Amino acid sequence: MTCAEARKYVNTFLPLLEGVAEDRHVVLAPPFTAISTLSEALTSSSIELSSQNVHWEDQGAFTAEVSPLMLLEHGVKYAIVGHSEPRKYFSESDEQINLRARSAQNHGLIPIVCVGESDEQRERGEAERVIRRQVEQGLEGIDTSRLVVAYEPIWAIGTGKTCEAKEANRICGLIRKWVQSSDLIVQYGGSVKPENIDELMAMSDIDGVLVGGASLNPESFARIANYQVL
Repeated sequence: MTCAEARKYVNTFLPLLEGVAEDRHVVLAPPFTAISTLSEALTSSSIELSSQNVHWEDQGAFTAEVSPLMLLEHGVKYAIVGHSEPRKYFSESDEQINLRARSAQNHGLIPIVCVGESDEQRERGEAERVIRRQVEQGLEGIDTSRLVVAYEPIWAIGTGKTCEAKEANRICGLIRKWVQSSDLIVQYGGSVKPENIDELMAMSDIDGVLVGGASLNPESFARIANYQVL
């Protein structure tokens, strides 16, 4: 969204969250250009901000990148790293994702580290091996008490295909087991929408959701934030 669109979005979204449960954390991850706008618009709300990525150096010749210090200046609390699109389109490696996550933590940001397999990898029976490699390499040296891991099966993003809630829960449970932290926050992301949020949040190992297209509509995202406990 542009800054103007983001401001309009928030004006509609905030009233829809007035009755949301106090124990739920709602985070918006706008493009870099709209972070400052939303930081001002959300000053008196409980909604927190995340960036869509973060670089691993504070400064230097890294044209087009955004450092953690730039994000902190605008009150950003989280940073998404390893999203499927940078992995796919810009060939981000697990090593780079690990550097980004470490940098985020070193500056007090909470990294949301995304992991997930492609359709081809799942069809070949490689899903668990691929995700475990991403977890082990991407989280090396990371403090799991200040971390969110998001399982986003690439094949279920914008394809119309849906990962069944029980299967999403199984993978999230494996991630928790591999990280060896019962307190780890594990999210699911992949065609999350109002129609499936209640079932997803009823699962034992899914602590939250990373929402894509459904978050662009304030009414849709508000319904997700106000999910019903089954």
